[in-house]
Amino acid sequence: MNTVKPRRYITGFDGLRTIGVLGVILYHLNPDVFLGGYLGVPIFLVLSGYLITDQILRSLQKRRTFDFQSYYSKRFKRLYPGLLLMLFSSSAYMAFFQKNLLANLRSIFITNVLNVFNFWQIAHGQSYFERFAGNQSPFTHMWTLSIQGQFYFIWPLILVFLLRLISEKRVVALTFIATVISAVLMALLYNPKVDPSRVYYGTDTRIFSIFLGCLLAFIWPTNHLRKNILKKDKILLDLLGAISLLVMLIFIFTMEATQPFMYRGGMLIFSIFTTILVAVVAHPASIWNRLLTNKLFKEIGKLSYGIYLYQFPVMIFFEAKVMNIADHRFLYPILEICLIIAISWLSYHFFEQPLAQYNWWSWFKKLFQSRRIVAKLELLSFSFIVLAGSYGLVQSQNVNAKDVNHSQLAIKIKNNHLKNKKNNQRILQKMHGESHKTTKAQRLQIKKWQQAAKEHPVNLDYQKMGLSQFDLQRAQDLSALAIGDSVMVDGSDGLRQIFPNMLINADVSRGIDVAIDLLKNYKAQNVLPQVVIIGMGTNGMVNEQKVHEIMQIAGPKRQVFWINVHVPTRSWEKPVNSVIAQQTQHYNNLQEIDWYTYAKNHSDWFFDDQVHTNDKGSKYYSYFIAKQILKKVKY
Repeated sequence: MNTVKPRRYITGFDGLRTIGVLGVILYHLNPDVFLGGYLGVPIFLVLSGYLITDQILRSLQKRRTFDFQSYYSKRFKRLYPGLLLMLFSSSAYMAFFQKNLLANLRSIFITNVLNVFNFWQIAHGQSYFERFAGNQSPFTHMWTLSIQGQFYFIWPLILVFLLRLISEKRVVALTFIATVISAVLMALLYNPKVDPSRVYYGTDTRIFSIFLGCLLAFIWPTNHLRKNILKKDKILLDLLGAISLLVMLIFIFTMEATQPFMYRGGMLIFSIFTTILVAVVAHPASIWNRLLTNKLFKEIGKLSYGIYLYQFPVMIFFEAKVMNIADHRFLYPILEICLIIAISWLSYHFFEQPLAQYNWWSWFKKLFQSRRIVAKLELLSFSFIVLAGSYGLVQSQNVNAKDVNHSQLAIKIKNNHLKNKKNNQRILQKMHGESHKTTKAQRLQIKKWQQAAKEHPVNLDYQKMGLSQFDLQRAQDLSALAIGDSVMVDGSDGLRQIFPNMLINADVSRGIDVAIDLLKNYKAQNVLPQVVIIGMGTNGMVNEQKVHEIMQIAGPKRQVFWINVHVPTRSWEKPVNSVIAQQTQHYNNLQEIDWYTYAKNHSDWFFDDQVHTNDKGSKYYSYFIAKQILKKVKY
């Protein structure tokens, strides 16, 4: 008879889970510091692939069969109590306090229960990177759990079937091929010019992290790892662990989610080093299992599923009610983390654990029959959450998704984007072959503006706001390029009106790396004007290196104007503005447009997010930018 020892609990994996879940939370709270915190997700994916595959292989080795009923029962009890509680409680909160988020709730609820939510997000064009949609979903992060759920429920069937059909070596080969295909798909489908959410959410483009864990289970099974090994092997193990952890931490602190490198091999590299660290921690002879084992990591690792579940709902609900996040960069994130951990602890001890360990019917029966106050409160809380959450699901029928997705802000951004695109085509056709004006021609141009100011005044509405008619005439002929994010798209109507020859390339969810690529492309096409306006920083941190790259592309002879940011709901507002202000001291041709100071006391200029301007605010946005440019621009 083939005997296999029961699998030991690898305590160091709680340390890895802690790194993973804290990385994700800190990324969502402060992406300007934890640039690559989103890479906590591949840590969970690799661990899932390793542990589940190892469990299946051990069972087949011990019993020559796999108990599907027991496996699925345990998975169901482990995953669904927490998931359903989060869905119902979030639905309940939205029903009473944020009805605008109820749109599509039934579809979101059902697809999460069926573990296909990431497919729904892709089909409905949901962005992971748009931070300022007025209806940002508290369930955006659930794509990960859908991919894991698909793996948990489908992989055992595939693996057991394949192992009965072909040899283990061929299964390993097929898994390796699938890993390569997935990583290649991520690289091929990634397009730096569009929102990368399709690639970010896709099972096909993210499964390689899980398959790396699966491959490790074949070549590094837990029951074959011996504590007593040669000293040189132990040193090698510990060294590999140190190198892997160091590389992972470098990625977590430096690699932004919008960097093309991350989709063209970066995430694969990170997943490979994660797999190496998992292998090292799993080995009983390595010091890394002990280093990643302590009471704090044990508790956080135990709560990691709940922490991941509740992080986004807490952040979305908290930040919707507390608007001055930027004024308390440390206090509010600490409060949010405390809330997330507290809710996760309550969920784990009062719902997840009881429902995972016992017969469900028996648990409910005990709740109803028990006379303990705690049990009664537990029953009362559970009943209220389910009823209130169900009420939210019913109420969601009255919230039209089209109305939410076509809010005043969304319509404005969409229309402006189309107008900018059309206007840019006209300007680019005109720019090709255009030569620079001579000094004599410039003098004639000035006379033309002076005469036009008297005879053919334009934009009288902006003249009333304070722009001179002469400046407004100058603006008609100014050739410039403006690159920005959704704030610029939102306010571009007025910019087009004042500067009809300004190229405006702005889009939602845009990060600074996209702006750098666009500048390179315009310069390569020889259509980069002498005046460049940058409106970046709304969606994340801008550092000195990125400003340097932009100034290098622009060169010393072009004038660059950088609009600083008004983002009171995000922690990076002040750091971004500080970097922009500091860099103007290093470059003579870089000017700051201080939109923040001009707008900070005018909440009536903004939509509810206090970031994007309404019609009134857009007028002031365009006026102020035009005034600053026309005051300093050189002809």
